[in-house]
Amino acid sequence: MTETNDDKGLDVLLEYLKRTRGFDFTGYKRANVTRRVQKRMQAIRILTYADYVDYLEVHPDEFVSLFNTILINVTAFFRDPEHWEFLREEIVPRIVKSKPPGAPIRVWVPGCASGEEAFTIAMALAEAVGLERYRESVKIYATDADEEALAKARQATYTLKEIAGVPEELAEKYFEPNGHTRTIIKELRRGVIFGRHNLVQDAPISRADLISCRNTLMYFNADTQARILARFHYALNDGGFLFVGKAEMLFTHGNTFVPVDLRRRVFVKVPRAGLRDRLLIMAEGGDPQAAGRVSTIIKMRDASFDTCPVAQLIVDAEGNVAMVNELARSVLGLMARDVGRPLQDLEISYRPVELRSLMEQAQAENRTITRSDVTFMWPGAPPIVVDIEVSPLMETGGVHLGTAFSFHDVTRYKRLQVELQEADQELEAAYEELQSTSEELETTNEELQSTVEELETTNEELQSTNEELETMNEELQSTNEELQTINDELRQRSEELNQANQFVSHVLSSLRGGVVVLDQDLHVRMWNGESEDLWGLRSDEVQGKNFLNLGIGLPVEQLQQPIRAAMGSRARNDGQERASVQAINRRGRAIECDVSVTPLRDGDGAVTGVILIVEHR
Repeated sequence: MTETNDDKGLDVLLEYLKRTRGFDFTGYKRANVTRRVQKRMQAIRILTYADYVDYLEVHPDEFVSLFNTILINVTAFFRDPEHWEFLREEIVPRIVKSKPPGAPIRVWVPGCASGEEAFTIAMALAEAVGLERYRESVKIYATDADEEALAKARQATYTLKEIAGVPEELAEKYFEPNGHTRTIIKELRRGVIFGRHNLVQDAPISRADLISCRNTLMYFNADTQARILARFHYALNDGGFLFVGKAEMLFTHGNTFVPVDLRRRVFVKVPRAGLRDRLLIMAEGGDPQAAGRVSTIIKMRDASFDTCPVAQLIVDAEGNVAMVNELARSVLGLMARDVGRPLQDLEISYRPVELRSLMEQAQAENRTITRSDVTFMWPGAPPIVVDIEVSPLMETGGVHLGTAFSFHDVTRYKRLQVELQEADQELEAAYEELQSTSEELETTNEELQSTVEELETTNEELQSTNEELETMNEELQSTNEELQTINDELRQRSEELNQANQFVSHVLSSLRGGVVVLDQDLHVRMWNGESEDLWGLRSDEVQGKNFLNLGIGLPVEQLQQPIRAAMGSRARNDGQERASVQAINRRGRAIECDVSVTPLRDGDGAVTGVILIVEHR
């Protein structure tokens, strides 16, 4: 099958899963889904995706096995202990301190699998606030798309091996014995609510103080990750924290989350985003068509604002620079990185004129304030004269949105008034110099932007590689657990076999006569201790040798006829032969032996050999 046909077959399978079971795996990383689906197909010996779709239609129980294979439920209590220690000692106290007495603490754990990490957070919060306040105020919403994993999580019962990562003092405090397992105590379970939830399709859990989504984002492609992170941003309270897995860095989402501790993968929500950031977040969280429309509107607005022939600076209601057009950047010495900074931190806010006082006056009087003939002098650039207009920006209903500063460059006109005698050539030269400076700044800005984009691309590639490695590590861990289970079963069966062999050995050694077991070719298969004592040959010396060729004091030639008769018996209740012979034991003494020959049968009654019991008088 060609690669193209493979892709088409996988698309048909994914569409079938979406249509019949409501699981949409198209947002997952293609390589991961392909590898996991093929692993399941190999397990049931199916070669093509089309045959697998047919198999699913006939065997609906197979959906459970397939989903369990794709949704790798690898988790543990206090996974990555250093990360959890930071969360317990730094983040949880900050959340508790920010809450007044009686205020609820809400936590969302998407991709909770079998519940270990949800109960880990529960223990951390219970330790921080005490069980009484935990019962009254803490709610932990643990969600997953896998119903089988959620069923196990709701039982809250784990083996001793599964709770090995829990500190001893917490294990004694929050677990109670339940046979060979341990169960989370009832007081802790009541604060954790488990429910089925699809991160891509379902609405997020809102008003969360902490979201713990560890090693889940790495299974999704970049577009789906952006949509999920937009939902997380909406779900978190201002100042809320996002706790992710060690392979998830969020380098390209600085407009929504900034790191508290990058090494421990703890991020905080960026609060009160400006208009541009809010539109970006909406686009990331919406459907592709809506995102396209928002993107087009943003581009049109940016292009119109940037090409305006008047230098413009927009400040939001909090006093932060929200927008600066291209002419303002080149003329007033502003840079793109100044967007988002407080106006009062910029030199232009107080030199050569106090812009903050003009802004306060315009807001107080609710009208446009004008200052004329203001001279700007910047190092390395000729002075310019501008007329400044300060206009309050109001929303319908009188809500103050911000302030717009317009800088009308009147330098040329002023120079014409005071220097009419200067030649037109000098004026043109000055203008060309200013234009050249502007172009150089623009070129530099484009080069810097290109460098930033290259770095972002490299970061995304590294992030993708890191996520892929972590995914494969979890798959290997899952496979290792399966192998460990098989190994335990084999060890148990080996012990049972050893016990059975010991039992048979004890039975044979307890018989008062010598016991010899022969196969159909009369080769020795078993030779007990009494036989060794009678004839002086050890078991390993006669094992596999023809009984009739053994040089012992037993006249084996006299036993050929009873052996052949027993070998030829057909019914289960016949075939036993007896004979009395004179023999010489290993000490050279003559003895008389009674020999009974019994057919050895398998489970179907077929004769596979004979059993000789030699008793001496």
